[in-house]
Amino acid sequence: MTTLLIADDHPLFRAALRLAAGENLPGCRVQEAADLSGVLDVLAAEPDTDLVLLDLHMPGSRGLSGLAALRGQHPGVAVLVVSAHDDPRIVRRVLDHGAAGFIPKSASPAEIGSAIRSVLDCGSWLPPGLADAVAALPADPADTDLARRLARLTEQQSRVLALLAEGLLNKQIADRLGIQERTVKAHVTAIFEKLKVRNRTQAGMALRSLELETPTREA
Repeated sequence: MTTLLIADDHPLFRAALRLAAGENLPGCRVQEAADLSGVLDVLAAEPDTDLVLLDLHMPGSRGLSGLAALRGQHPGVAVLVVSAHDDPRIVRRVLDHGAAGFIPKSASPAEIGSAIRSVLDCGSWLPPGLADAVAALPADPADTDLARRLARLTEQQSRVLALLAEGLLNKQIADRLGIQERTVKAHVTAIFEKLKVRNRTQAGMALRSLELETPTREA
């Protein structure tokens, strides 16, 4: 049985995606999550999930950071990004960070179904109106390299990095995550090594480079 995970913090849009999935994949099993932590919890419990429909803007996710964390921790799970961010340059970055395709939130149920089927068939999908514009944009080597480095972080290291980027000290991070301070120090050392940065400022800058301006429409 095909299993999908819909990750979006808007209940009405989750319902719309569930309906589109059910119409195009009768009998599929659909899970839902409203934040990045919920997404990672579902995938930890059900690593054989076939596809995640991922919103770029939801609690716990800073633009592309949620996608980067998901691809790093669950590389075998296909991801379709669903967002109002339909600028070709953003879509290009989405693909560079490992997404199999992109669905604008203006897409019709038929288009959503086509995207899901294409990716489940080991293909990719972009809306016809964006495909040529995205294809004309070259991949950014720096962005691709950052995606590769972020993919090496463990789930806990990704959480530590997010809190580090907020300016929290090791003790504060330890308190927030319920772990010992020496464990945080070990994670920070590993993060520096994997991201090839020298200090907390550079690590935070790497994560903040994944942030996207919140679109004026619902995202």
